[in-house]
Amino acid sequence: MDLLRIIIAILLPPLGVFLQVGFGGAFWLNILLTLCGYIPGIVHAVWVIARR
Repeated sequence: MDLLRIIIAILLPPLGVFLQVGFGGAFWLNILLTLCGYIPGIVHAVWVIARR
């Protein structure tokens, strides 16, 4: 399941984080990072998914 979440995180980073943690602080941080740049959003999403 983590592999699927990582693939989703690469395509749409906030969705991957949402599937992992829900509407928490990490989700809103990821939206902010994705708006600032797509790559920081991906890195954060993969980090959140791999950490848990």
